[in-house]
Amino acid sequence: MKLDAKSTIEAGKAILGIEFGSTRIKAVLIDQENKPIAQGSHTWENQLVDGLWTYRIEAIWYGLQDCYAELRKNVKELYDTEIETLAAIGVSAMMHGYMAFNEKEEILVPFRTWRNTNTGKAAAELSELFVYNIPLRWSISHLYQCILDNEDHVKDINFLTTLAGYIHWQITGERVLGVGDASGMIPVDPETKTYDAKMVAKFDNLVAPKGYDWKLLDILPKVLVAGENAGCLTEEGAKRLDVSGHLKAGVPVCPPEGDAGTGMVATNAVKQRTGNVSAGTSSFSMIVLEKELSKPYEMIDMVTTPDGSLVAMVHCNNCTSDLNAWVNLFKEYQELLGVPVDMNEVFGKLYNHALTGNADCGGLISYNYISGEPVTGLAEGRPLFVRSANDKFNLANFMRSHLYASVGVLKIGNDILFNDEKIRVDRITGHGGLFKTKGVGQRVLAAAINSPISVMETAGEGGAWGIALLGSYLVNNEKNQNLADFLDEVVFAGDAGIEIKPTAEEVAGFNVYIENYKLGLGIEEAAVKCKK
Repeated sequence: MKLDAKSTIEAGKAILGIEFGSTRIKAVLIDQENKPIAQGSHTWENQLVDGLWTYRIEAIWYGLQDCYAELRKNVKELYDTEIETLAAIGVSAMMHGYMAFNEKEEILVPFRTWRNTNTGKAAAELSELFVYNIPLRWSISHLYQCILDNEDHVKDINFLTTLAGYIHWQITGERVLGVGDASGMIPVDPETKTYDAKMVAKFDNLVAPKGYDWKLLDILPKVLVAGENAGCLTEEGAKRLDVSGHLKAGVPVCPPEGDAGTGMVATNAVKQRTGNVSAGTSSFSMIVLEKELSKPYEMIDMVTTPDGSLVAMVHCNNCTSDLNAWVNLFKEYQELLGVPVDMNEVFGKLYNHALTGNADCGGLISYNYISGEPVTGLAEGRPLFVRSANDKFNLANFMRSHLYASVGVLKIGNDILFNDEKIRVDRITGHGGLFKTKGVGQRVLAAAINSPISVMETAGEGGAWGIALLGSYLVNNEKNQNLADFLDEVVFAGDAGIEIKPTAEEVAGFNVYIENYKLGLGIEEAAVKCKK
C-alpha cells in the first residue's frame, strides 16, 4: 500500500541519504517510491592550514548535526511530525583523501582532502611500481607521501579511511567502505571486487624496510559492494546524528560511498556503456567500461561503480568556482545600481546570453584554476582570464569562455577515451550545479565531448539522493535484482531525461577553443611561478 509522505515518515519507512560535498553537506529523505520528500543542508568550506586543504573534525560533526537539524525542521514544517526511525541510512562524501587514526580512535593529522596536490613524488613512484595510474589525491598516495616525508605519525596508524568511511564507522562501529570509494584508496580488482592483491603485496614489500608493525590490509576498511550488510546505527551513532535524541538506533546503514559512485547512481549510469558528468565545485566524468584500457594514462583514473564494474574517471579539481565568482561580480554591479537581485535570474540571463557568442569564444580564454590541476600538470592554481587586443571581447564571449573553461580540462581527458581508446557509450548524463540553468551547461558539455548529453529532472538532487537510493537498494530490493536493473526498472522506470545533441559548428568551435587553451597553458604556469 502506498503511504503519503507523512505516514511514510511516521511508519519509519523513509530512507535518509547524507552527502558531504566540498561546499555543502546535504541530507535527503526519500519515500518508498524513491522520491525526495524532505531535505536539509549545511554550508561549509575547506581551510588551507600549513599548506594543506582540510576540514576540522569539529566542523565535520557540527555540519552533519546542523544538516540533520535542518532536515528535521523541514519535516516539521511540511508534515508536522518527527523522524523517530528510518528504513535505511546511507552516507557519502567526497572521495579519496587521508584520514588516519591511532588505536584510541584519535585522528593523527588533520584530514587531508582530495584537493591536495603535495603527493606528486608518491603518486609517480606508485604508478611505476603498480603499472597503473595512481592519482595524487588517492589515499595510498597520501600514505606513501607521509612515509617518504618521514612523518612520525605513520607508525601509529591503526585505521586509514575516507571521509564517508569515517562517518559510517563512527555511527555504526563498522570499519567498512563501498567498493567505489575503496577504489579511490588503492586499486580494486574488478574480478574479486576488493583491493588488488598484487598491488597490496607490492606496497607491503616497498615499505617493509621501515619496520612498521602494520601491513596495508590491517589498516584499510573492509570492501563491500552495493546491497551488502554494512551494519546498523548504534545508540551513540543516533545521538551523534540527531542531537535532539528523537532518532532511534538499529537502522540499517548501506555501504558508505564516494561522491563519484553516488553520482553514477543518481544519473542511472552504473551499466556498462553508460556515463555521467558531475559538474560543481570540481568536475568529473565517469564512463563505465566494457573492458580495460589498452594502457595506463596519467589523466585517467580507474575506479568502480558501487557494484564493482570498472570505470574510467577523468577528475578535474576545478569547475564552477571561478565562474561563480564572475557571476557574483555582476550581482555586485546590479546591487550598486539598486536593482533587486534574483541569483537564478542572474545566472539564467548570463548563461543564456553566452550561447549567443562565437562558437570559439572569439579567441578569449579562461583558466579557472582556483587550486592545482593534475590533468594539466599544475601543482597550484591562479584563476586567469586571457585575451589579445584583436579578440572579440564582448559579454557573450566572455561568459562563454568561462563556461567552456569549466569543462575544458574534462574535455582534454575525455578526448583520450573517445579518440585514442575508441570507447563507445550509449548515454551520458549530466548532473550538478553547472546544469541548473536549463539547457546551457548541457549544450556546452555536449560540444566539449562531442556527444549527446541527457539531463534528468532529478539532476539537481545529486549525491545525497544517490546514496539514499543505495539505502533503498539495501532494504527494498524485493526481486533481488542487480543494481543496474534496480535503478532502470524500479527507480527511473525508463526515464532517460532530456537529451541535447551538439551541432557541428559548436564542436568545431570548442575544438578551436581547447587548442588555444592548451597553447596558453604556459601563461598559467608562469602565473603559478610568480608567487603572491
